[in-house]
Amino acid sequence: MTQSTSSEVRATFLEFFRQRGHEVCASAPLIPQNDPTLMFANAGMVPFKDVFTGKETRPFTRATSSQKVIRISGKHNDLENVGVTARHHTFFEMLGNFSFGDYFKEDAIAYAWELLTKVYAMPQERMVITVFGGEGSLGADDEARAIWRKVTGFPDEKIIGLGMKDNFWQMGDTGPCGPCTEIHFWNGEGSADLSTFLEEPTPDGKGWMEIWNLVFMQFERSIVSGEARLEKLPKPCVGCTAAWSGSSEASRRIDACCAAARAGACSAPSRSGRPADPYSSEPPVNTATVSPVAGSSSAYARCVKVCPGVAITRTRIDVPTGIRSPSPIATRSNATGSAAFTW
Repeated sequence: MTQSTSSEVRATFLEFFRQRGHEVCASAPLIPQNDPTLMFANAGMVPFKDVFTGKETRPFTRATSSQKVIRISGKHNDLENVGVTARHHTFFEMLGNFSFGDYFKEDAIAYAWELLTKVYAMPQERMVITVFGGEGSLGADDEARAIWRKVTGFPDEKIIGLGMKDNFWQMGDTGPCGPCTEIHFWNGEGSADLSTFLEEPTPDGKGWMEIWNLVFMQFERSIVSGEARLEKLPKPCVGCTAAWSGSSEASRRIDACCAAARAGACSAPSRSGRPADPYSSEPPVNTATVSPVAGSSSAYARCVKVCPGVAITRTRIDVPTGIRSPSPIATRSNATGSAAFTW
């Protein structure tokens, strides 16, 4: 397995899918536009939510992006696990490839496997696949299992069926959803140990780690008279995202501060000096500061309660031209401070 910088990982991912007909899209704002159901973008597919449901169209049917997300809203709230596990973060980037009624399960699985094993050269003997095993009135995703068996040659014990909690994805109480299949990588010592598959990795990150989630969006979830209802989407879509926390020194400092804040005030020094790459919204200079915690009830998000006064300054780089242009996207505040994000 080759060693790469975070910028190289990002650039390789986006270029791989660009060569396969995907439009390279810039990261959308952290605060979703025209979507009151989410406080922050919590997944790479959030900017395309209305495209999946057929309410909006784009001049392309395939897209790829490196989307900045904060996992403290909607179905995905990782804040309570920051500092507890080795795999949870709040603010990071998600690498994603998306199909809007174009390709579906077979191509999505083939692309993921090719990129991981051929391009990134990750050893397949250290991988395990999970698929939706069925639950309630929803049947098992036997189609995905069969495709994985054909693409990887894995036996059934390395293609594991799990329930709704692990392998049925939705971004919130309402919106696009569907069964998903995940790729897990053994980051422990020695040969991959299947007997520990469902165990949490050790504090230093040794063990099984989910590295990619392929979501097959087939339904739109709505709440009618207090009951959840699933209706088929006009066209089945694909949203595949790989959580990529190595993108930002600022994200690690913020996560560390959030974890430490429960024990008292915290502060994170500014740092700078990171080269930009042509596919990145990461700037040459990246700073973050965190003010001491005064302690209060947050008006809008736990991250501001824990770390009021977070300030992150970055620069957006236009992919075709390489021109950097700062653009503020959001500032929100509460009784103890504010969180200002400038892209």
